[in-house]
Amino acid sequence: MILEIINKKRLGEELSYEELDTIFNGYLNGDVPDYQMSSLLMAICINGMTDKEIFDLTKIFIDSGDVLDFSDVPGVKVDKHSTGGIGDKTTLVIAPIVASLGIPVIKMSGRGLGYTGGTIDKLESIPGYRVDLTDEEISKQVKDINLVITGQTSSLVPMDKVIYALRDVTATVSSIPLIASSIMSKKIASGADKILIDIKVGNGALLQTREDAEKLSELMIKIGKEYQREIRTIISDMDTPLGKCVGNSLEVLEAIDVLKGVEKNNNFVKLCYELATEMVSMGLSISHEEAYQKVVESVDSGLAYQKFLELVKRQNGDVNGIKVSDKTYNLCAQSSGTIKKINALEVGKLSLLLGAGKENIDDIIDYTVGVKLNKLVGEFVEKGEVLATLYVNKDILNVSVDRIFTID
Repeated sequence: MILEIINKKRLGEELSYEELDTIFNGYLNGDVPDYQMSSLLMAICINGMTDKEIFDLTKIFIDSGDVLDFSDVPGVKVDKHSTGGIGDKTTLVIAPIVASLGIPVIKMSGRGLGYTGGTIDKLESIPGYRVDLTDEEISKQVKDINLVITGQTSSLVPMDKVIYALRDVTATVSSIPLIASSIMSKKIASGADKILIDIKVGNGALLQTREDAEKLSELMIKIGKEYQREIRTIISDMDTPLGKCVGNSLEVLEAIDVLKGVEKNNNFVKLCYELATEMVSMGLSISHEEAYQKVVESVDSGLAYQKFLELVKRQNGDVNGIKVSDKTYNLCAQSSGTIKKINALEVGKLSLLLGAGKENIDDIIDYTVGVKLNKLVGEFVEKGEVLATLYVNKDILNVSVDRIFTID
């Protein structure tokens, strides 16, 4: 039966709900071995899936665990998901902004693997911050302060955890149908009423072309309609790192600067405002113009930062304890000119090399290391100027500046 299912998809044929259920739940239960599941995933990656198959697979994922119910929490619950990128700490900024405006935000985030960091890893760089809240604690906290950012509970879409781990080691991570089912199953099971998806495109993202991003966007909106959820998507650039910092503690400190209004007007800040505006528009059913004004006022008044502090305190964190390494290494410009490009993928790889991420699931993250960009795209630099500061805790070999910065 399993071989027939794999062969059917290898030939590009549509699988029935029963066939998908048999092999995916068989794998979750340990009855289907890795090598057979890997074959099916690769066949899906090569031949794709029909909309019906994607809807069926999403349902199978959702039904593999609990579906959270926050209907007793007043207000429209709005969630946001990013497909992942270099320096993407937007959740740390936009969730407090949105919550400070009276919209409940229940954010269940994941960890990073490889060069794309996870929100939970960033939050764990705050000493004491709890990322393992129970369903009861989540419900109470969102009622009390409108905001929770925690790790995914073990009972939430367990199918996705095992399938993603296999996709990660079988070169099937970038399959659009599998991305859509993975993201949407988690978002729907998490109990949100409305969902915003930030789809990253570029050399530092899963998706390399805008065409693929638009396909994924269309798919996730269709899945949302199947479950009576409003889905909005934003397609954003990931050829360049988001903001100035890549690395856990560094990114948290940068997010704090944005919430305080200290950091303004770079690609990270602009995206945060764009995402927050969409979420506020959805949550309050108001125009973009009204929502944007509320977002600006939340930051300018200090309400957003106070909400962030409230979140951290409530989850036992201490922002005053955030540390970065006191050992640094400078990357300097080898010629004068204007910065034309900062390669997101190369910055991500460098951050990983320093120890800010995990190459293997058992690696230990060093929260204090990372990369801080001192110059951004479009700025003029003189030869010898510091382009980036590396925060390190180990000796590193010579870093190729030209691989990261294109100066013309």
